[in-house]
Amino acid sequence: MSFPEGFLWGGAVAANQVEGAWNIEGKGPSVADVATYKPNADVKDYKTHVSISMEAIEKAMKDTDDTYYPKRRGIDFYHRYKEDLALLAEMGFKVFRLSIAWSRIFPTGEEKEPNEEGLAFYEDLLKEMRRLNIEPLVTLSHYEMPLHLATKYNGWTDRRVVEYFVRFAKACFDRLGKYVKYWLNFNEVDSIIRHSFITAGIVPELCGEKGEPACCYQALHHQLVAAGMAARMLREQWPEAQMGCMLTKLMTYPRTCAPEDVAATQKKNLENMFYADVQVFGEYPRMILRDLEKRGFEIRMEPGDLEILKEGTVDFVSFSYYMSMTESVDPNAERTPGNTVLGVKNPYLESSDWGWQVDPVGLRISLIELYDRYKKPLFIVENGIGAKDTMETDGSVHDTYRIEYFRRHFREMEKAIDDGVELMGYTSWAPIDLISASTNQMSKRYGFIYVDQDDMGNGTLKRSRKDSFYWYQKVIRTNGADMD
Repeated sequence: MSFPEGFLWGGAVAANQVEGAWNIEGKGPSVADVATYKPNADVKDYKTHVSISMEAIEKAMKDTDDTYYPKRRGIDFYHRYKEDLALLAEMGFKVFRLSIAWSRIFPTGEEKEPNEEGLAFYEDLLKEMRRLNIEPLVTLSHYEMPLHLATKYNGWTDRRVVEYFVRFAKACFDRLGKYVKYWLNFNEVDSIIRHSFITAGIVPELCGEKGEPACCYQALHHQLVAAGMAARMLREQWPEAQMGCMLTKLMTYPRTCAPEDVAATQKKNLENMFYADVQVFGEYPRMILRDLEKRGFEIRMEPGDLEILKEGTVDFVSFSYYMSMTESVDPNAERTPGNTVLGVKNPYLESSDWGWQVDPVGLRISLIELYDRYKKPLFIVENGIGAKDTMETDGSVHDTYRIEYFRRHFREMEKAIDDGVELMGYTSWAPIDLISASTNQMSKRYGFIYVDQDDMGNGTLKRSRKDSFYWYQKVIRTNGADMD
C-alpha cells in the first residue's frame, strides 16, 4: 500500500478563526465577530455555544473589546501569515486550505465594488504561498458572511443574497483566480440544520411563524443555486480550475442490529448525503423532496433554478471527518456530542475531552462509501483532534496522542486507496492552534504548531513546534511511507 505520487498533504484553517484584524482596512463585521466565548458553559453543550438572538448581536456590536469575542482577534494570522506559511513550508506542505472573509471584500455584502485592501491582502497571501510552492485550496464561504446580510435579510433565506454572493465570487475569481486551481464553495453546507446563524446568517426570531427549519431549507436552496452559478462562472473564466463541494461526513452506524435501528440509521445517513447529492448529480433526491413535503416544508424555486443545479455540478467531493456515532430508536440510549451534533454513544470507541468519539476505521468506510456513490475524486479537507496541550519549561509540547490519532487515520486512508478510492489529498484541521469553531476556545488545540494564547486572549502569540510538527514533516517527506 502507498499514497499516490503527487498526493496533496497539508492543513486547513478558516479566516474567521485565525486572521483577527476584524475591523481594520475596510473589513466589515461578520457573523463570526459576534460569536461569544462562554467560559461557564459545558464544552459539550453546543446548542448553548452557538445560540444567537438579535439582542445578543446588538450587545456584541456595542462591545468593541475582543475578550469574549475571540474570533475578532484569532491568532493574528492577518499580520503574521508570512511567519506561519514559512512554518508550513518547513513541514513540507503541498497544499494549504484557507478561506476568504466575505466581509473583508464586501464589508456589508451590498457594495457594488470590492474593497481593494481586502483583495490586496489575499493576493499577497496567495503570492507568498506560490513562492513557497504551496498549492492553495480556497473556500469561498466558511462561516463568515457579512453580519449586515444576516440582520437585514435574515441571511440566505432572502433570494437577494444569491446575487451578493455571486458578485463576491466573481471578485475573487477576477483578482485571485490566476493563483488558485482548487476552490470550494460552502464549508460543511449541511451544517445549516445544526447552526443556521453561523452557516447561513439565519436569526431564529426573524423566521416568524414559519419557523427556523423552514428558513433553513429555503436558505439551503439559495446556497445550492449560488454554488451552481459560481461553478459555471469559474469554468467560463478559468477552465483549468476545479470547484468542489464540502460535506460534514457524519458516519452513523446502527446501535444494534434491530431493524428499527437500521432503518433510523439509513434515514440519518441519507439526510447527511443529500447536500452533496445535489451538487454531484445536479438534482434533489426524490426521497428527500418527499420527506420535506411530508414535513410541510415547501422550497420556493425560481424559473431556471433546476437548470443551474444541473449545469453547475462539482468536479470533486471534499469532506470533513472527525468522528462517528450510532443511531437508535431507544429514547434512553446515551448520547454524546461530536462536531455540533448529538449521536448515540458507541461503547467500542474512545472519546476526546470534548466527547468526540475517535474512529479511524470510520474514515476508511466513509471514503469507500463516498467514492462508490459519487465516482468523483475525493479530498479530505478536515480531520484532527482537539486536545489540551501542555507546554514544558523548555518550550516543547509532547503530543504523542495527536501523532497516534493521525497515524491511525492515515493507515485507514492507505487501505481505502489500496481498495481503489481516488483520493486527491489531505488537509488536517488545523495545522496551527486557532479559535475553535463551536466553543470559541483557544484551549481546544488542534495544531502541529503551538500558539501562546489562552481562552481570554492572554499570551505572546509566539509560535512553537510541537513533537507532531516533526512527525508530520517526516510523513510528508516520505509521502506516507514512514509513519513511525
